[in-house]
Amino acid sequence: MLFLILSVALSVVLLLNFRLFPRYEINTFQAIVFNYPICFLTGLLLLPAGQSFSIDFGQTWTWLALGLGVGFILTFLLSGASTQRMGITATSLANNLSLVIPVCFSLFVFNTSQKAGTGFDALNYAGLVLAVVAVGLSTYKKGSAEEKEAGEIEAPAKPPHRPVSHRRTAVPRRDRSGTGRVGANVLLPVTVFFFYGATNTLINYMNLRYIPSADKTVQVTLTMVVGAIAAGLLMLVVRLVQGKETFQPRSLVGAVTLGVPNFLSFYTLLLALSAFGGNGAFVYPLYNIGVILLAALMAALFFRERLSTANKIGLALAVLAIGLISWQELV
Repeated sequence: MLFLILSVALSVVLLLNFRLFPRYEINTFQAIVFNYPICFLTGLLLLPAGQSFSIDFGQTWTWLALGLGVGFILTFLLSGASTQRMGITATSLANNLSLVIPVCFSLFVFNTSQKAGTGFDALNYAGLVLAVVAVGLSTYKKGSAEEKEAGEIEAPAKPPHRPVSHRRTAVPRRDRSGTGRVGANVLLPVTVFFFYGATNTLINYMNLRYIPSADKTVQVTLTMVVGAIAAGLLMLVVRLVQGKETFQPRSLVGAVTLGVPNFLSFYTLLLALSAFGGNGAFVYPLYNIGVILLAALMAALFFRERLSTANKIGLALAVLAIGLISWQELV
């Protein structure tokens, strides 16, 4: 349980970083790209004594891990496009509700609850349903004014001559108001939903199949990071050549504050999965709801964010859902 708590706390640190980047004029895209080399260095420091990192391209899990790294970058890009074209609310819901995919795979494909000797009962399933409802209510925002306010906090107005890609941008006015053309853009939140769900499911699969002991966790995680480094640097080079980016040294500072907790949050999540026998049906709901609860608390304390009635109901249901999902462990 300690690893799960640490993973939640470190994940909230990531959110705080993203919230503070615009305030200190840190290029979010470049910070994301450069944070992966920082992740790699952090992982090297955590390698068990006597181990060294190497990539064996003859192993199936190596290619899965590299592909997951690419998936991390692609999911970031899809989330950004969905936020700009379909709004913050739709993207946030798609992200958090994606926990349904790894949970269902854990229950009905991997059968991890049976392997762990703790089958899901009616209360557990009720908690799972409440978790989905709680996530939806906790991230719900009504009206374009609130989304506009959130967007302005995330990305203050920039001079016209500065490239838009240099910073997380506010949702365009026509999309926040709901009067913009939707068209094929409705597929973006759906794609985000499936990408987040697929990456979390593959992480759980690799944990079950290829990480039988905790001493192999860092090796597998570093391989994923290598895939993310390669994909991120390639995209950055392309954008630099196209003139859509100019290197900003300040982004390296953001890469450090982002990269260290980024790797540690992922590393502790894998350790939590191992500690619970790979039971993603138990770990992922607690992780997702825990991040929402702690993030809401930090936002209220440090950013004076107000919660709507729906948000408050969602947080209350989240606490109830946690109790129902984990009652066997708690007892």
